[in-house]
Amino acid sequence: MKGYRAWDPLQEMLLPPSLQDWLPQNHVVYCVLDLIDQLDLSEIEGCYRHRDARGEKAYHPRMMTALLLYGYATGITSSRRLERASWEDVPIRVLTGGQHPDHTRISEFRREHLKELAKLFVGVLQVCQKAGMVTMGHVALDGTKVKGNASKHKAMSYERMVKSEQELAAEVKALLERAEQIDAEEDARYGRGVRGDELPKELQRREERLARLRQAKAELEAEAAAEHAAKKREHSDDEPPAGAGGVAALPHHRIKTTRDGAPAPKAQRNFTDPESRIMKHQGGYLQGYNGQLAVDESHQVIVAQALTNQAPDVEHLEPMLDLVEASTGMSPKRLSADAGYWSEDNAAVCEGRGVDAFIATGRLTHGEVLPPVRGRPPKNLDARGRMRRKLRTKNGTAVYSRRKVIVEPCFGQIKGRGFWRLLLRGLEKAKGEWALIATGHNLMKYYRVAWQPA
Repeated sequence: MKGYRAWDPLQEMLLPPSLQDWLPQNHVVYCVLDLIDQLDLSEIEGCYRHRDARGEKAYHPRMMTALLLYGYATGITSSRRLERASWEDVPIRVLTGGQHPDHTRISEFRREHLKELAKLFVGVLQVCQKAGMVTMGHVALDGTKVKGNASKHKAMSYERMVKSEQELAAEVKALLERAEQIDAEEDARYGRGVRGDELPKELQRREERLARLRQAKAELEAEAAAEHAAKKREHSDDEPPAGAGGVAALPHHRIKTTRDGAPAPKAQRNFTDPESRIMKHQGGYLQGYNGQLAVDESHQVIVAQALTNQAPDVEHLEPMLDLVEASTGMSPKRLSADAGYWSEDNAAVCEGRGVDAFIATGRLTHGEVLPPVRGRPPKNLDARGRMRRKLRTKNGTAVYSRRKVIVEPCFGQIKGRGFWRLLLRGLEKAKGEWALIATGHNLMKYYRVAWQPA
């Protein structure tokens, strides 16, 4: 009879196990643990210094940060999945040192420190720079539409809101009148003061819908009024708005308004995530955000990231260039971008900064190839003509052909890890989540290219 190795899953260990023996030394978990010691977590740790020392002790913030970074690097972002993995997944058991934070603590840690966690993007990027993974010879810029945690069917136009408000108000009034009639009949039958049935469910439901609709309508009107006032200030100011630290302000969706500041009839608002927007995507529409990435050619390291609720890409080029410089301390030698970023102003911005820009000026049909050009360009060409001719030169064709193999695979890798939809609602929270997604991407690039186990 064939023999087997001894197997007793209930046997107790005579010696304490070493977590280091549970995984190979080149596992990504050890890369995360090495990396977490190089990151500045003083802002997160500082939040705990002045808290009451009594009560149950908090989990170590470095352990919680490492857990989230590992989750975003490997596609595990649900707090419940992370909690379950702390019991069932060997790498996460090693990372947490055998501790098992529950999902509420994981979720609360992310919510409370989301801004500080988003700043770790620059810290991980700097580690990649020190490892020689960023050269800034050629940076490709592109955007993708990311589905938000909201349904496009929960969005409504201002015109429809006004009409629905009138319809619901009429229905509620009719139901109330019917309820009063029933009350009078029951009073006559049973006597006054006798408790009857509760308010009809259909009336409760319509009243709740009417209240939500009126709230969304009021918020849309307030946003339109603020946008109308902002437009007036822009016409009176000479200086364009700027963001923090001299970085150009990222674009945001602007509510279309009438001349008197009321929302335009087609202006929309989503009931679930009011700051998300309906955007065109792959021949259809989705309710979400515009995720921007600037990627270095050498190892597909993301050197700048941003998330906005403005669908067109053209307004993102200058702010993204600012973010590249702020994150890396350098300007790219060459920048490539598709036709969504073309404008004469963007070409002038790149030229003024000494960045050799390769921006498509229009879309080609599938399989269409323009003939190459040689020699000096004619003197009478405008900015679009010069850029179009530049892309048709031998060098321009070679540089621009690299764009799609630099930045587009990053979107594929990110969505391949499951990040085709954001979990958090609201623009600020969505920005923090997008930054964590980009940080996880760079962490995996560092692990595969430059990290060496001790």
